[in-house]
Amino acid sequence: MARLRRLYEKVLEWIVIGLMTVLAVEVTVGVVFRTIGHSLVWYDEVASILLAWLTFYGSAYAAAKRGHISCPELVAMMPPGPRVAVTIVVEALVIGFFALLGVVGWQVLEVLATDTLVSLPEVPVSYVQSVIPVSAALIIVAELLIIVAELLILPEALAWARAERAQGATAEGAAREASH
Repeated sequence: MARLRRLYEKVLEWIVIGLMTVLAVEVTVGVVFRTIGHSLVWYDEVASILLAWLTFYGSAYAAAKRGHISCPELVAMMPPGPRVAVTIVVEALVIGFFALLGVVGWQVLEVLATDTLVSLPEVPVSYVQSVIPVSAALIIVAELLIIVAELLILPEALAWARAERAQGATAEGAAREASH
């Protein structure tokens, strides 16, 4: 399972690297053309789309790496019972939110089915906006991979959660995390 998760992270990492590269090249080309007096009518719109895609795919990558904002010190300082409950509720809320985002994103695609980009009328807006349900699905997959990996080490995780004082729980750590 760990190998599959690392592969998934690597694929998302290369997608993000690819998008960053394309965005940098596209903006550079746009600036060069504008400097020589032959502005490309489409480069602003494409750059903003690439930035949005980079944001959504980057979020999926961050989810796979467990890099999103959280408060692990606060959870670690909770008593054992609430610690387990909070962990389960948080995972359920994250998956539920992104499932809802994916469904609504898909519905938006149907609404935008006949629209096209202003500067590139041959490109449908639904193609551009497909990043919303696609990234939501990628984040759900990342979360599920993490949950399955954690279920495989469930005995150790439950022992940690049921411990009288969780390892790594400090008031300083909680204060530092809360200050973000």
